Amino acid sequence: MSTTAGSTHDSMDHLITSPSPSHPANHICALCRNFYTLGWVTGTGGGVSIKHGPHIFIAPSGVQKELMQPGDMFVMEHASRAYVRNPPVLKPSACTPLFLAAFDRGAGCCIHTHSQWAVLVTLLVERDALRQQGSAAASMAELLCFEIERIEQIKGIPKGQGKQGMLGYFDRLRVPIIPNTAHEEDLTQSLEAAMERYPDTYAVLVLRHGVYVWGDDVQKAKTQAESLDYIFRLAVEMRRLELPWTDQNTS
Repeated sequence: MSTTAGSTHDSMDHLITSPSPSHPANHICALCRNFYTLGWVTGTGGGVSIKHGPHIFIAPSGVQKELMQPGDMFVMEHASRAYVRNPPVLKPSACTPLFLAAFDRGAGCCIHTHSQWAVLVTLLVERDALRQQGSAAASMAELLCFEIERIEQIKGIPKGQGKQGMLGYFDRLRVPIIPNTAHEEDLTQSLEAAMERYPDTYAVLVLRHGVYVWGDDVQKAKTQAESLDYIFRLAVEMRRLELPWTDQNTS
């Protein structure tokens, strides 16, 4: 797979030029400004990518997300994995291979955040595993999973790709957790493995790092990211109050 970025051609600027707020280049900027206020993309972390027709629009790496402009967007042709628009000076997002994993499974938008609540949830699950399994849990990090049930906001998460409707109040939400790596792109194999093991999931947590959330379109991905962050925050507070996330007698 080739995702090498070259020089920008002015003839490709039409791809990121539109007065419509819903155009991917404009929409990504608006989403990142919103996510910055939520603390999801501080310090240039996190990112957003939108698939639009044959093209994938990707926020650049190492840029203050609240200050991004449409001209900062990279544009890739999905089928060939070739960049067709490369802004000068900027670097392609290191999240790109992970975004592509979601798009290859039919997603229309993928969001990556460094939400503190997502990170804290992974730490709590990791601690539980260490207590239950001892040091062996460290080598089994890829098997970790956050689970919670009987929370109203679970209704904001779909049942799974190709399935009708949303999860219900009595359903158990499962979000797999993969181990972190030194380089973002090295997460790709673990992310894809988690997608295979949990085919109904629309999110994957990264241990001590954050979360990837995707949806059929921008609105659904945003709704799911917001719902999950609410649930993660609630789960952290529940643990502080010694309230269980699940009924141990159900599965």
